[in-house]
Amino acid sequence: MTDPSLPRIYLSPPDMSDAERAALLAAFDSNWIAPLGPAVDAFEADLARRVGVTDAAALASGTAALHLALVLLDVGAGDEVWTSTLTFAATANAIRYVGATPVFLDSAPGSWSLDPELLAEALREAASKGALPKALVGVDLYGQCADWRPILEACEQYGVPVIEDAAEALGATYHGKPAGSFGLLGVLSFNGNKIITTSGGGALVGEDEALIARARHLASQARQPTPHYEHEEVGYNYRLSNLLAALGRAQLSRLDGFIERRRETNARYRAVLEPIDGVAFIDPPPDSVSTCWLTCVVLDEDRLGAGPGQIRKHLSAQNIEARPVWKPMHLQPVYRDCRVLGGAVAEGLFHRGLCLPSGSSLSAEGQQRVLDAFLGTPGLKRLPG
Repeated sequence: MTDPSLPRIYLSPPDMSDAERAALLAAFDSNWIAPLGPAVDAFEADLARRVGVTDAAALASGTAALHLALVLLDVGAGDEVWTSTLTFAATANAIRYVGATPVFLDSAPGSWSLDPELLAEALREAASKGALPKALVGVDLYGQCADWRPILEACEQYGVPVIEDAAEALGATYHGKPAGSFGLLGVLSFNGNKIITTSGGGALVGEDEALIARARHLASQARQPTPHYEHEEVGYNYRLSNLLAALGRAQLSRLDGFIERRRETNARYRAVLEPIDGVAFIDPPPDSVSTCWLTCVVLDEDRLGAGPGQIRKHLSAQNIEARPVWKPMHLQPVYRDCRVLGGAVAEGLFHRGLCLPSGSSLSAEGQQRVLDAFLGTPGLKRLPG
């Protein structure tokens, strides 16, 4: 039973300030409410600069961005799209939106991201059968980039276009390049629990300005530039409002501070928990820098004396939110009939993984509460001495 006397510690709550309030009021007072407006144009320019790409389209959600990315690549019925099995459902759902079939690939044990060796082997086999995927959606997990160099090399060898699902990794880098800048198109999310938020929202980013312009067109109901409402193709209501874009600009201006505080939380958790036998953390790919959007641990119940479910319930009793690692898509009932390449690594991470509170507004006292609750789980073995 949860102790109501203790203030709630959330997994990754929004971090708001006077800057966001002022930006929203300025947009409100301008009467540019929706749709679109100057804040949208400015937010898109800010995002493109931050990600290091030519252009960005601000959209209603990261899911909308994934959907449009697949539409822009002409993915449809009869096509296969390969993606990570360890991801949020939106990655796979967008593939189904366009009538294509998802094929799920396992994770690499250390980084948790798409296994590049498994991908390269699977592409070789698919090429020999004339059955290459129409696209690959690679996923950046929990604030860190995937191991993009070998992934892109393998896909380039076989002419498979890549979409980067960077919904969880804005601000991360890999070999000095920002998350979202890998592949033909990149996807960002500004959901309420992300490192920056527009309450709901997302973006499609990339170097091909014509593709991004088409994304804007499709996201605006594909309306033609005529005095009346003229539509030559099916469009979508996917654009971000001016009010939310104003909020996003203020949040983006504070991104570096958000990252710094989440990294500090991650470092403190590591200092206390990593020495414990049976506790392990994500090992990022070489030459990559994570934002530590969420700090996740893998727990060996036999060595630790308590498993992730037991620890999560004990944290909940202390009014602290923790969450299991993503349940792999190939284990989800809705995707039970889809093909999976490997899967054991992702399954193990799901069964043994736990996401700890990681918000940029989490105080030192809050961090200590999380650690005390974790270490106070009944049955947990103590450190020697």
